[in-house]
Amino acid sequence: MTTVPHWIGGSPVEAARYFPVVDPAFGKTVRQVAMADTQTVNSAVKMALTAYPTWRDMPPSKRVQVMYRFKMLLERDAEALCKLISEEHGKVLEDAMGELKRGIENVEYACGIPELLKGEYSHNAGPGIDTWSNHQPVGIVAGITPFNFPTMVPLWMFPIAIACGNCFILKPSEQVPSVAIKMAELLEEAGLPAGVFSVVQGDREAADALIEHSKVKALSFVGSTPVAKAIYERGASLGKRVQALGGAKNHAVILPDADLENAANTLIGAAYGSAGERCMAISVVVCVGNQTADVLVDKIAEKAKHLNIGPGTEPGLDMGALVNQAHRDRVADYIGQGESAGAVLRLDGRKHPLVENAPGYFMGATLFDHVTSAMRIYQDEIFGPVLCVVRVDDFDQAIELINAHQYGNGTCLFTRAGEAARRFTDEVEVGMVGINVPLPVPVAFHSFGGWKESLFGDLHAYGPDAVRFYTRRKAVSQRWPTESAQETAQFSFPSH
Repeated sequence: MTTVPHWIGGSPVEAARYFPVVDPAFGKTVRQVAMADTQTVNSAVKMALTAYPTWRDMPPSKRVQVMYRFKMLLERDAEALCKLISEEHGKVLEDAMGELKRGIENVEYACGIPELLKGEYSHNAGPGIDTWSNHQPVGIVAGITPFNFPTMVPLWMFPIAIACGNCFILKPSEQVPSVAIKMAELLEEAGLPAGVFSVVQGDREAADALIEHSKVKALSFVGSTPVAKAIYERGASLGKRVQALGGAKNHAVILPDADLENAANTLIGAAYGSAGERCMAISVVVCVGNQTADVLVDKIAEKAKHLNIGPGTEPGLDMGALVNQAHRDRVADYIGQGESAGAVLRLDGRKHPLVENAPGYFMGATLFDHVTSAMRIYQDEIFGPVLCVVRVDDFDQAIELINAHQYGNGTCLFTRAGEAARRFTDEVEVGMVGINVPLPVPVAFHSFGGWKESLFGDLHAYGPDAVRFYTRRKAVSQRWPTESAQETAQFSFPSH
């Protein structure tokens, strides 16, 4: 059986310990992935420290030449990358391609780093004094990424980090390890020097080693809120710069004036795309008024019945398998909890034929109506194809409901009223907002991140915030007095 190695010093590195990588559509092991220990992480850091001085001092215009070539190689090998994503994660090929394209946008943004790193300059800021600021790389930085976006989330991180002059160590999820190695190979083909980018496969042992290593100066993480919070607190206590993105419970508010047919069509994709394994998935629909809810729930239920579900590598499907059996069972348990709590189960994904008859980890689309804020299915991030409908009397209640929730990642509003849309964007306590856009994931030249328990740290992922996160600002004040100038001691604080 093939193995997925680490990538350290520009070469694959095997290990003493391996973990099975399972194709979730068929429930079978397809390869084995190397598992890093502390020594493996130390080796990657050592190689990064060796490569860092030369890479840091390379002109940004030279560094981005690697990124230009890397972008073209990603596009060249897109089909092979998407097949790996689908085979290890379970998502359908079309969704994998969409993920890859959004990741490539971040490589394109990184190609503009010569402009993005330009500092500020003030001539004669003081008497004969010029002041300027510049961006300098942080050093050795690391990313710990989740299973649900094995290409896009790493591409949020390492292209901009590397373009800024840092060396980057990636620890991907051990459930989806192959595309990380494929991207490492493409970076080498693009001309990236050995040691600038490394991949250490593994579990918590590898993650802890990166967090604890004194030479790793910054950490980026995407995952569940409890882990994000723990990593943020531990990393910050060690003096590291940390951005840790956590969980979500994303609401879509439907006003009575909305185009309900179009809303139902877009919500189907936003709720059930990638089997709901997205931190930006819409998992709650808040309908203002019972009439709105009655019409919309009927439309969604009818459309969700006809979703094409199957192995993600087959063409023409809407939804693939969940990532593993334990997660499929967890989603099924939440459905049972919702039913017991009194929510109206309009569509039960546990009864889909593939759940009983297929060897993989499938779950059909599930739709609950009359959900209340006290129910676990409303409070918790289920991370599966489960959509909850909450009914409220007015727009005020809808905003209050969202603002009271612990998460504040993404939300959207469906309406034809500009006044309502403006009020919603101003008052809702959520980091990413869509108006008639169900998945308001910002483009690469903006930044991605939520509020409240969805993000720990001051800076969001990718875009302008990534430049700030992966660099340090340095301000320089310079004066060249004439030879005849006589300096005198000044004991007051300098001023203009």
